[in-house]
Parts: sequence; structure tokens; C-alpha cells
Amino acid sequence: MTYKEDPRAIRTQEMLKEALLTLLQEGHSLHQISIQKLTQRANLNRTTFYLHYQNINELKEHLTNDIFQVLTDKIENLTSTFDRNRQQHLLQLLDYLLEQRNHILALVQFEQIEKHLLLLMKDLIVVRRSNSKSIGRKVVVDPDVKTASIVGIIMWWLKDGLHLDSTYIAEQINLMYRS
Repeated sequence: MTYKEDPRAIRTQEMLKEALLTLLQEGHSLHQISIQKLTQRANLNRTTFYLHYQNINELKEHLTNDIFQVLTDKIENLTSTFDRNRQQHLLQLLDYLLEQRNHILALVQFEQIEKHLLLLMKDLIVVRRSNSKSIGRKVVVDPDVKTASIVGIIMWWLKDGLHLDSTYIAEQINLMYRS
């Protein structure tokens, strides 16, 4: 077992990530967060922090990469045009985004999350279109416009639209895919 796989190391890294997210959710900007403030919030000491990360930016990168990996996996499940469970995969993606809502909204200030989601969704649209046999029969919306609208819907939903459930949002996005 390597150091990175050690359950204690993993638990410590998770504690540091949670502390960073908590501070960001409280309205602190990244440059306002010191290692001392972060480690106090995580109930760890500075030496422990430096065993895992060089600085707070590296911690933020690990945190966003964790979210990116799950997003990538969930969106890749949507790329199959023959998958009868496309609606279910979209619902799983939306449910994940809802579960991670506070984390995502805290990280949106760095623009990486939204940009990554835009890239993933655009790739999804392009792949699905290239695999579609009915595309030649009708005029299609530009992939950039469609991507921006879908990501815009998702981000609006996470910020202000929680009165609508993920099933309804998935249905609305599917309606957009068909048009």
C-alpha cells in the first residue's frame, strides 16, 4: 500500500478538502484563506497539511480534479446514442450535481467547474450528433449554443431553481436534445 492509498492519508486529505470547501462556502476568497485558518478548521496542524500539499492552490486543484473526474465519468455514460437508459444517466448526473451543489457553487468562483462542464457537454453533443442517423433531415442548433444553454440551465437550477426536481430538469433537457 502506497502512502497515497493509506486510509489515514485519504481521510486527512478529505478533512482538508472539506475545510477548504467550508471556508469558501462561508464567503472567504482563496487568497483570504491561510494554511493556519484551513488547518484549524480541519482540526489538523500545519505540518500535516504540508505532508499532503505544497500550498492551498494545490489542495484546490485536487479538490476540483476529484469533482471533474466524477463529472467526466457521468457524462461519458450519456455518450451512447443507443443507450435506452439515457434519461436515467442524465438524472444520475443531475442528482450528483445536486448532491455536490454547495461544493460546486463554492468552486464556481474559479470558473474551472463551469468551463469543464461546458467542454464535457459540448463533447457529448458532438459525439451524439456524429453517431445520429437522423441528423441530415433537419436543421440543428449549433453545438456551442446548445452546450451553453444546457450548462446555463444546470447552473441556474443549482443556484436558483431548486424548487424544480432533477427529474423535471432532465425531462426539459431531453426536450432540448430532441429539438
